[in-house]
Amino acid sequence: MKVRSLCTAALCCAAAGLLAGRSSHAQTSATLYGLIGLDIASTKRSGGPPAAIAMQSPGLTAPYWGLRIAEDLGGGYRAIAVLESFFQPVNGGIGRTSADPYWGRNAYAGIEGPFGTVTLGRQTNLLYLAEQAVNPFRASILFSPLVMQTFVASYGGAIAGDTVWNNAIQYTSPTAGGLSASAVYAPGGLAGANGAANAGLSLRYASGPLTAVAAAQRTRIVAGAAAPTQHAYLAGLAYAFTRITLYGAIQGTRTSATDTGSHTFEAGVSVPVTSRLSAFGEWAYTRRTAARTAVSRNTGVAGLDYALSRRTDAYALAGYDRLGGSGVAATWALGIRHLF
Repeated sequence: MKVRSLCTAALCCAAAGLLAGRSSHAQTSATLYGLIGLDIASTKRSGGPPAAIAMQSPGLTAPYWGLRIAEDLGGGYRAIAVLESFFQPVNGGIGRTSADPYWGRNAYAGIEGPFGTVTLGRQTNLLYLAEQAVNPFRASILFSPLVMQTFVASYGGAIAGDTVWNNAIQYTSPTAGGLSASAVYAPGGLAGANGAANAGLSLRYASGPLTAVAAAQRTRIVAGAAAPTQHAYLAGLAYAFTRITLYGAIQGTRTSATDTGSHTFEAGVSVPVTSRLSAFGEWAYTRRTAARTAVSRNTGVAGLDYALSRRTDAYALAGYDRLGGSGVAATWALGIRHLF
């Protein structure tokens, strides 16, 4: 399996070189890109096992590499394709965990034109993308309290399913006056269960200092199997003042079959201290309800990020977590990231 993975990577790199070499003639481009990062951390969650100091990846951002291909079809249309794979610098493994497929981050192809963009394949969840726009830790599954409490199982994982959907058919509109919309439908492909599919919608408005998002989804497929229908929503915004950016969001879920639900509230801030140093912090509170029971969780993270260059940064983070009925837990991390 490892040999096959290495061969696949080698073929993709070779293809990238060939396409780049003929781009001036065929109007085709291929771009290789990615991010590598890890940190030394002491991680502890409230109600969880004792803290342990270890090197970890994902760190602040899950490491990945990708290949983006575009071909000019004329008349304002382009064929596009994206292949992206998570990996683990600490041990050389593929995926965020061993459960991920080789192309776990994205694997899709489509058409882009004046009408918008249509893509088919494995694609990042629209609600997860909306969360990234309204918290200072962006996509971080380890340090964004909003993402942790909604998508990470060990922190409650209020939203059913992964941050990436298989079999996704997605449409994204052109941007008009700062507003764009996306819709996705992901059939489960389960025999005798044609209605078992995931679906989602999102709106994004970005103009000047304001970014606002709204997203909703219906989940019926989790880990390739039929699951109780869950409805989830998110609304949030970010506003960049002269010296500070503020973030806020509300998120909710409801699973009627099990009579369970959740409400999450998030607030965040980022401040450029100098041209290279930034400070940021985020807090999230989730209250999960079931028949005659309720559980709450508070999680907060603050940190500093220092830009060593345009592509490399180092960071220091400290976190707080408290699950209702359990004690306070603390986390810290020192890490580095490099974009390529």
